[in-house]
Amino acid sequence: MRNFFMITNAQKDPDWEITHKIVTYLRQNHCVCNVGEGGKRKNKGSYHYTDADQIPEDAECIIVLGGDGTLLQAARDVVHRQLPLFGINMGTLGYLAEVGKQSIYPALDQMIMGDYEIEQRMMLKGSVYRKNELVGEDIALNDIVIGRDGPLRVIGFKNYVNEEYLNSYNADGIIVSTPTGSTGYSLSAGGPIISPEARMMMITPLAAHTLNSRSIILPAEDIIKVELGPGRRQAEERGLANFDGDTTIAMKTGDKIVIRQSEMSTKIVKLNRMSFVEVLRQKLGSN
Repeated sequence: MRNFFMITNAQKDPDWEITHKIVTYLRQNHCVCNVGEGGKRKNKGSYHYTDADQIPEDAECIIVLGGDGTLLQAARDVVHRQLPLFGINMGTLGYLAEVGKQSIYPALDQMIMGDYEIEQRMMLKGSVYRKNELVGEDIALNDIVIGRDGPLRVIGFKNYVNEEYLNSYNADGIIVSTPTGSTGYSLSAGGPIISPEARMMMITPLAAHTLNSRSIILPAEDIIKVELGPGRRQAEERGLANFDGDTTIAMKTGDKIVIRQSEMSTKIVKLNRMSFVEVLRQKLGSN
């Protein structure tokens, strides 16, 4: 790789000190590196975090400086470019941004020399319907969370897989995640950890008011449908479909969200210095 585009989270590198050092190092090694700032949102438009139109046509890789959250948000905006993302973590050890500040230059050397692999991470597409009419849709790399909009209370959900009724329960919400997202919100809700290289989807209830609710793992080809039920005394309930903790689509009683594997996937640069198992062991604090 010789042509790079860099996305910097200005909150993680406020003086752009690390950014400038990386750009200088790459240029000294006869590489091209253009820089864009992540985090400036449009009120309306095609992107939420990163303006993909700034990325040159000859770019071969996007360097994301910040952390897992920065990479997660950037991935959704640039996925249509199908460029591999390389994450540099400015905080604690990450699952997506696996390279820390102390390992930046050796990691850059590896990429310049072509000593890397590209992992394909599946994404989800969620489409919200109201009386069979599409009211909104978006994609997610980690998860789509359907929950309440407003005061603390449980919501009724009806769940279907491939148009076949699965179950119903009252809960604070439902998390539908990818293997990449299994180490995120789903994990904190008691869901299992899945290798990010797998291709499957997982349904995890959020604080369900039943003793027999468990996470359910499904093939990536399946189609999940979640219907928002009524509130107390059959009143109309209002909810939100949240995509990767970023964008939301409003829902109300009777609305349905159809979730399936997206046709697009995120490419992640893997340097093979640390396996997922090793990262997991460090995260879990195992000896």
